Amino acid sequence: MKSWFFFALVIALGLIVVRVYFKLRTVRNTRAETWDEQMIGTLRAQGYAPFNDYRVDFFLSLPDTAACERARVRLEPEFSVDVQPMKEGDGFSLHASKNMRLIVPEMQAVSRRLTALGEELGGRYDGWAA
Repeated sequence: MKSWFFFALVIALGLIVVRVYFKLRTVRNTRAETWDEQMIGTLRAQGYAPFNDYRVDFFLSLPDTAACERARVRLEPEFSVDVQPMKEGDGFSLHASKNMRLIVPEMQAVSRRLTALGEELGGRYDGWAA
């Protein structure tokens, strides 16, 4: 009887841990998407029209020149890319720009893509500006 109770308790705790893990992962992804929505809302309040094309600058921090070159190959010709060494610390700052509309789903898709690219190459996506 006690072993049955212990087994059920372990299963319940395992399910709770799995649920918490997936909730935290969802919150992390939502936070970035919410930031895109807030930025676009702020820009529209400043007079940016949603159906005009604007130059949008995207930033990635990458650990070395090899990672920068792999990112450049993946991003060009869709993006214009330049790379600069970081002023503080090691690594490089990759700046990618392109003309696009400031539409939330499109911006979220680009942010997800660049976040995945940054993680894949051992760096991080630092956001965008228009």
